Amino acid sequence: MHLRPRDGSEQQTTAVELLFDLVYVFAITQLSHLLIGHLDVSGAAHTAFLLLVVWWAWIYTTWMVNWFDPASLRVRLVLVGATLASLLMSAAIPTAFGANALLFAGAYVAMQVGRNVAAASLLSREHALRLTFERISCWSLFTGALWIAGALAPSGARIPIWAVALALDLLAPLAGYWTPGLGRSETDDYPVEGGHFAERFQSFLIIALGESIVVTGATASAKGLDTPVVAALASAFLGTAALWWLYFGEVAEHSRRYLADADDSGALARDAYSYLHLPIVAGIIMVAVGDDLLIADPGGALSGAGIVMMVGGPAVYLAGETLFRVRMIGSVNPKRLAAIAALGVLGLLAGAGAVSAFLVSCAVAVLLSALALWEYSAPPASSAGAQR
Repeated sequence: MHLRPRDGSEQQTTAVELLFDLVYVFAITQLSHLLIGHLDVSGAAHTAFLLLVVWWAWIYTTWMVNWFDPASLRVRLVLVGATLASLLMSAAIPTAFGANALLFAGAYVAMQVGRNVAAASLLSREHALRLTFERISCWSLFTGALWIAGALAPSGARIPIWAVALALDLLAPLAGYWTPGLGRSETDDYPVEGGHFAERFQSFLIIALGESIVVTGATASAKGLDTPVVAALASAFLGTAALWWLYFGEVAEHSRRYLADADDSGALARDAYSYLHLPIVAGIIMVAVGDDLLIADPGGALSGAGIVMMVGGPAVYLAGETLFRVRMIGSVNPKRLAAIAALGVLGLLAGAGAVSAFLVSCAVAVLLSALALWEYSAPPASSAGAQR
């Protein structure tokens, strides 16, 4: 069989899944560099659009491998093919809207269509997942035609066509992949193995946080490790470490158990992970850009766009975690709301005066670290109770 066992045993992330993830280190780096090079409204919009595409490509493979066993030769070959397509797509990111539009769209479509069709073919006609993958394949083929048409269209028509294709891709799970003649899938048609599924998303966040450190370290090394740069590098790292702590210290493990015990794990995984982890990743990319600006000129004042990256990135990250928590357990962490408000005030203060990038970074790092320690020192009883 090509499927993972569903006998109650814990499913582990395999080496080939980690190989697939490695390409997305490159993808996140490409997105960060694209935004750094085009730090304006247009650049931010293009980066956000491409992030959605990259995220959706990773998401679907993660869903597939939650059911299919990479120990199977055919499943492993599908994953290797998806890894190659991801690499080509990622390489084309800087010129995705221009010279390499066809490579970007073609790689994305090949991965989506190829993986979904392969998954359907690996299942027997009687298996409950077979019809779901047939519906997903139909949607992939339809939107894939739009992606290729957009790549071949004149540049002025490309973005509108791709916007329609991406909107359909994003809405497909909410529509249950309704297909004429095949009906629609319900979320209880595709339950997930909660421990493995949550672990895969935790791995992606480590990738994104790691990319932030790589970008910052590389910029510092290239600039020269004098005292201001070293101090700025330390401040940037403390901020990133606090973001890691806030997710993996308070959010990750509780949510993993909750997903594993959920009555409708398919719906919870779709909403809380596929959709609501996206702002968390976006926030990390913004932080990486802010850190790059910090290292480039620690003593200089930030532009408006720089303030948005350095202060808005952590706020978007915390907002994403808040939405994730609401969907998982139906409650809000007031400490994190207070931190978001404090970041907003900090952004206004930084924009009102000529405050150096280093001072803003230190303020953000202190605020995030204080929040992490505040939550860590909360009484165990109240902390546990808040998760139920």
